[in-house]
Amino acid sequence: MAKLTIGFGVALIVLGAWGFFGTGGAHPTALIPAYFGLALAVCGGLAQTENAKQRMLWMHVAVTVGLLGFLGSGSRAVVEFTKAHGAPLSDTAVVAVRFQVAMAVLCVVYVGLCVRSFIAVRRGGKLAGQAGD
Repeated sequence: MAKLTIGFGVALIVLGAWGFFGTGGAHPTALIPAYFGLALAVCGGLAQTENAKQRMLWMHVAVTVGLLGFLGSGSRAVVEFTKAHGAPLSDTAVVAVRFQVAMAVLCVVYVGLCVRSFIAVRRGGKLAGQAGD
């Protein structure tokens, strides 16, 4: 799971950089996914240890970051949609909502995979592809 966490972290960093540079660097809030991605990548790096307690701690921190990322970006996207009251969104708002939805999707998929892995570990099994993690 640590490598998967780093992968999702890199994906969020790329999403944030794409949003920031894609808007001409005018909107620093477009980097928010990159900050969450950096936190995930650091947690994933710290989880690559033989110490099971440390690995468990950092993976739980990482899934919490992912959950907060989903809740934050998902709620912001819903607020932007409802704020318009039926009027079309501005071009800037459309771009922002797309990136918020993309971040929410990445984060909820990550959280889902983590929960699935945590359940499998609790039951005593290992998921496929976890032999090296």
